[in-house]
Amino acid sequence: MGMNTRSMIFTLYGDYIRHYGNEIWIGSLISLLKEFGHNEQAVRAAISRMYKQGWVESTKKGNKSYYYLTERGVNRMEEAADRIFKFKPAEWDGKWRMLMYTIPETKRNARDEFRKELVWSGFGAMSTSTWISPNDLEKQVKDLVEKYEIEPFVEFFVSEYKGPNDDAKLVEKCWNLEEINEKYQEFISYYSQKFIIDRNKIQNGEMTDAECFVERTSLVHEYRKFLFVDPGLPEELLPKKWLGNHAASLFSDYYRTLAEPASRFFEQVFKEGNEIKHKDESYNVLDHPLMIEP
Repeated sequence: MGMNTRSMIFTLYGDYIRHYGNEIWIGSLISLLKEFGHNEQAVRAAISRMYKQGWVESTKKGNKSYYYLTERGVNRMEEAADRIFKFKPAEWDGKWRMLMYTIPETKRNARDEFRKELVWSGFGAMSTSTWISPNDLEKQVKDLVEKYEIEPFVEFFVSEYKGPNDDAKLVEKCWNLEEINEKYQEFISYYSQKFIIDRNKIQNGEMTDAECFVERTSLVHEYRKFLFVDPGLPEELLPKKWLGNHAASLFSDYYRTLAEPASRFFEQVFKEGNEIKHKDESYNVLDHPLMIEP
């Protein structure tokens, strides 16, 4: 499963660095990504691109460069973590959030970025400029509208669907759940076998901390991709043979198995050139505050 460097850096910030003061020396980042076969040049190019895109800021201490997430980056990581580690579908209030926009051609870039963010947040398109979601996303919408300065061009409603079809038909029109289910099946097929093998290896002391670090990071990296395809619909709107819950349980079990040795390796690399004392004292990798049992 291919992993590009920039995407891997996001995964490392989300699953590790944000719990350790949210800042890392570029040398440590290079060492960590070496474990996945990424070279120094690729890491420097990727972090530079993230800097230009406003995801990270840099600071110098002596002759060392450190990178930390901007407020925008922190907010995105928190939102992503909330969705990755929250395995119970939200309870539905029966209402639909509807967003309509008429963003002019002069703001085409903002319109394209706004559309990508809507998909990431879990909205589905009824038509080119009409989007819906059953989830309470008012805050996200407000933040996005402000971010792209498109207040005059957007209308947002909280409404009830009165037919003529049922809610399931509405879901079918806006999301391809069959395709998403197939992606979950691929994830389950690949990782259920891998989980058993790795669990046995760990129990028998046949897996190094570095290997656990690579597997845990790869696992989160792959599971994180569902944020871009699964809208996180409430249980009432999902098909009977929905595989999302099975995938979430598998992810949770596998993550917990790899968690401690992976963290040990991360800390071993991190303590060279970084302030380990900035680690969040309340952070417990086995009792993640956002991890909810199914």
